[in-house]
Amino acid sequence: MKKVSNIFQLLTALFFGLGLVYFLTYDRMWGGSPEAAEVVSWLLAGLVVYLITWGTGWGHLSSLNSRIRKLELEKKELKALVFDLERGVKMERMDKKIDEQPEDKDSSAIKPRENFK
Repeated sequence: MKKVSNIFQLLTALFFGLGLVYFLTYDRMWGGSPEAAEVVSWLLAGLVVYLITWGTGWGHLSSLNSRIRKLELEKKELKALVFDLERGVKMERMDKKIDEQPEDKDSSAIKPRENFK
């Protein structure tokens, strides 16, 4: 899509460049000034070429933006998966630590504080 957009940009520049040269040399080549209908037809054709160029550029930009959104969504899903996996490993460690603790027979003693990270 990028190549198509670049080609249309070159065609637009070439079209308006040829039109400029044509109308600047019109007086010497044909001995008079161009008619209004001819100038209008050149400008309308140039407008059509320009609109096609703008449309292809917009289409290319739109496709890139949609691709970026898809990649960002995939990245967020992968981050969530990694977070869930890490959380599961931490929960397993905490469960093991709780299971491995010996039961205190003296219930009147205050149990030491545990910090879980």
